[in-house]
Amino acid sequence: MPLFILDPAGPMPISQALLVAMAGILTVLAELGVITLMILLLSKIIRAVAAKLSPPQPEPVSDPIPAPQAEPLPAGESQGTLTLEGVDEPTAAVIMAIVSHQSGIPLNRLRFLSIKEVEDPSA
Repeated sequence: MPLFILDPAGPMPISQALLVAMAGILTVLAELGVITLMILLLSKIIRAVAAKLSPPQPEPVSDPIPAPQAEPLPAGESQGTLTLEGVDEPTAAVIMAIVSHQSGIPLNRLRFLSIKEVEDPSA
């Protein structure tokens, strides 16, 4: 004899099955709504407690003094001499271009004093 949930005498009609399914779906949605409200409430409480416990932040300066900017040299002029140790000129040029690109500073605003090859200790 099969086991029926609501009516042990026979199968459940489709209308009753739909009502049971809707009740289950509404129960799950109501629980999710309650959990959402609890999370929102707890996050507000935690933010309020954290704001009371944290030290006051200093007021940001409204008009910061800009750092002095060096005038870029005209194209083709250098900032001085460059000492190469164990590096040829094309390799040094590539290194300087990479540094300029990665830092976002134009090459004529950078000053390189020396470029030296370093031996890899793991090799």
